[in-house]
Amino acid sequence: MRIVECVPNISEGRDKAKIKAIVAEVETVEGVMLLDVDPGASTNRTVITFAGEPDKVIEAAFRLIKKAQELIDMRTHKGEHPRHGATDVCPFVPISGVTLEDCAGFAHQLGERVGKELGIPGYYYEKAATKPERANLANCRKGEYEALEKITTAEWVPDFGPNVVTESVKKSGLLTIGARDFLVAYNVNLNTTSTRRANAIAFDIREAGRTLREGDPVTGKPILDENGEPKRIPGTLKAVKGIGWYIEEYGIAQLSLNLTNISVTPMHAAFEEAAKKAAERGVRVTGSEIVGVIPKQSLIDAADFYLKKQERSLGISDKEKIKIAVKSLGLDDLAPFKAEEKVIEYMLEARMANSKKLIKMDLRAFAEETSSESPAPGGGSIAAYVGALGASLGTMVANLSSHKRGWDERWEEFSEWAQKGMMYQEKLLQLVDEDTLAFNKIMEAFGLPKNTEEEKAARSAAIEAASKYAMQVPFITAETAYHSMEVMHKMAEIGNPNSISDAGVGALCARTAVLGAVMNVRINASGIKDKVFTEDLLTKANELEAKAETLETEIRAIVRKAIG
Repeated sequence: MRIVECVPNISEGRDKAKIKAIVAEVETVEGVMLLDVDPGASTNRTVITFAGEPDKVIEAAFRLIKKAQELIDMRTHKGEHPRHGATDVCPFVPISGVTLEDCAGFAHQLGERVGKELGIPGYYYEKAATKPERANLANCRKGEYEALEKITTAEWVPDFGPNVVTESVKKSGLLTIGARDFLVAYNVNLNTTSTRRANAIAFDIREAGRTLREGDPVTGKPILDENGEPKRIPGTLKAVKGIGWYIEEYGIAQLSLNLTNISVTPMHAAFEEAAKKAAERGVRVTGSEIVGVIPKQSLIDAADFYLKKQERSLGISDKEKIKIAVKSLGLDDLAPFKAEEKVIEYMLEARMANSKKLIKMDLRAFAEETSSESPAPGGGSIAAYVGALGASLGTMVANLSSHKRGWDERWEEFSEWAQKGMMYQEKLLQLVDEDTLAFNKIMEAFGLPKNTEEEKAARSAAIEAASKYAMQVPFITAETAYHSMEVMHKMAEIGNPNSISDAGVGALCARTAVLGAVMNVRINASGIKDKVFTEDLLTKANELEAKAETLETEIRAIVRKAIG
């Protein structure tokens, strides 16, 4: 699932009615989840956070910017925080299935639309910047709203929108749109009540480190450099800000850290370094807590780190990995850790729970849904699910082999095969629902109006496109199921001999998935007008079917020979 976060900051933090109206625009886009609204009266600014699939988030951001333009007048705005527009900044943040480069593209897409449709000028910053000097937000906002005339200069001509100061521009001000990494607010718990000791540890690890002083490292006179600036002793971690504080509620001191780039310093690296530096000062780390929400990948990365240290297989479910991450980082030290309330992807899934997902059903419900009079789920979804079961069995053998007594030195080899198996399993599980969605798209296309020639042409094109998609999905299922057989094949050859029959059953499942999916490729080809397209896909599907049968026979022969 592709998920992006958007964090627009609007120049209004006092008028609750205006804030509510602007925020409400986000929730008009189905599938976008509002994560947080943080207004500040003194700054006269509100930070709004929401997430979802890229296209939907871009649409929600546009609607928010449009409403802010309508309700906020920058000509009368005052506040402590630097600002230059009604919607001041609007960064995109990668969460899952998207990169920073993708987010830069989303920023440009939004900026182009904002400039053309709303007439708001602005700049792209950080990863989305078009010029090096514009990467820094402070440079873009230099002079704030009062320097609005700079858009008429050659140096600061806008990246999008008009370069003249109209009455509309005076009202809206400038907008800076960007792409940045996810920021994690992360607290590390200590077995001390001393703020001084907590601060010392924070200074040890944060990038800025501490001021170099004469004599006493806390009260001594700062040592200055040739420019008259205090010299600093840098900390051990990059992209980390931090201080120490005492929390009355818990009766302990904590390190309050901001991890500003988790690709540079991930959460588990900060935790490990905090534990190391605390121990050097006679203090023990007892756990940690995440303030706000976090991408699932951060917890998966933490689990992988600790699994590798234990020489355990990484080829296990995300659910199990999150349990390992929670225990390893002590995220349940102060309160129960509820992944569904902390992990962005799970929060979005819960929000969309009313859209019926087959893979969320229990086994009985899935079987009953299949046996009902509804034509979907049908053979295509079942083929994908059987394929997922086959990949699961191959993965199981790899994991059992990784943990087999006497095979300790081979744990990494089998872990890699288990990870491959999990990859195939996940893709096939997604295809269970995708096949049913493809069928539903055909039904929707047939339901389009056909009263005029234009409507008939649009309906015919929609049916053709939906039919092609309905043919492509089972082909992908067949292709994925066939490739998953490499795991069962290898496990039959080198895996734990006590589980070799499981590899054999996995291969049978994969073969069934390929043959079943190919049947669906063939039946969906009948109504498609583009014969070049159908013949090409049918030829490839027939080849997959033949290769799957050959490979399944080979795997079964290995299994038979082994078990006698």
